[in-house]
Amino acid sequence: MSLMKTFLSAGAALAISAVAALAEPGLIIDLGGKFDKSFNESAYNGAKRWVDETGGSYIETELQSEAQREQNMRKMAERDANPIVVLGFANGSTLEKVAPDYPDTSFAIVDMVVDAPNVKSIVFSEHEGSYLVGLIAGMKSETGTVGFVGGMDVPLIRKFACGYAQGVLAANPDAKVISSMTGTTPSAWNDPVKGGELAKAQVSQGADVIYAAAGGTGVGILQAAADEGVFSIGVDSNQNYLHPGSVLTSMLKRVDNAVYEVFSAGAEGFEPGIAVLDLESEGVGYAVDENNEALITDDITAAVDEAKAKIISGEIEVHDYTSDDSCPALTF
Repeated sequence: MSLMKTFLSAGAALAISAVAALAEPGLIIDLGGKFDKSFNESAYNGAKRWVDETGGSYIETELQSEAQREQNMRKMAERDANPIVVLGFANGSTLEKVAPDYPDTSFAIVDMVVDAPNVKSIVFSEHEGSYLVGLIAGMKSETGTVGFVGGMDVPLIRKFACGYAQGVLAANPDAKVISSMTGTTPSAWNDPVKGGELAKAQVSQGADVIYAAAGGTGVGILQAAADEGVFSIGVDSNQNYLHPGSVLTSMLKRVDNAVYEVFSAGAEGFEPGIAVLDLESEGVGYAVDENNEALITDDITAAVDEAKAKIISGEIEVHDYTSDDSCPALTF
């Protein structure tokens, strides 16, 4: 009987280890579409890079509505995906509810802090990257008026706008920064028509550089800027290629690296807690490639490099809107 118990226990242990070895990571893509050419697509690219390099596979689900948040998260956990990367601040309250029910599943959430023993919270210093592209906009603008078009009007997007405005004013203290938000509901992330209209309205007010921080809506903003003959600035992913010579640069937010690193660590290497990806860790930055290198002069490069070094050293402090819900450089 003892031998039989030992045999069964060994068999059970082997089965459990086999399941653990076969566990696939999971990715829950937020509203706005996997191929939004911005935030979601950056995350997908990180997952794809992991697949290409390892030959592994992962489980993916793409939210189509607000109502699917909890259902999709639970279904992913029930499918034994581990670890699971959840995209977007809007999933924060759902994960707070779901994570305790699956204590053996490791979750990572991007853009929100969730305090739980099985959750890794990954946040970015978007204000720092936005300061750099604001500095570029301020130096490049000929009219002295630049624009910002955000997606959903939430503190996170105001964080982008506030850092951007501070950078613009560092380059030109007399500059005017026009700010618009696409909406107050999640549909604001995927409304390129409305984004284009807002961009054109800013051009009519003199803006000759427009920063788009609006997910899938940004495609319309960048298109409108190109049509109007002004510069745009992309966000999250490198969007320079969308309109070469018109997209001045893109503020990079390395969501791709965040997903890749969580997938690479796996459930065994998972570390809960808060990870802040900033300028120093190259979690944010700006893009220069063959599509925009002619636009970024040596003077601009030198100024941005100097500002980057000073931000990292602490000599320049970029205000974080989410720290106190205020923005000294911009009125919303």
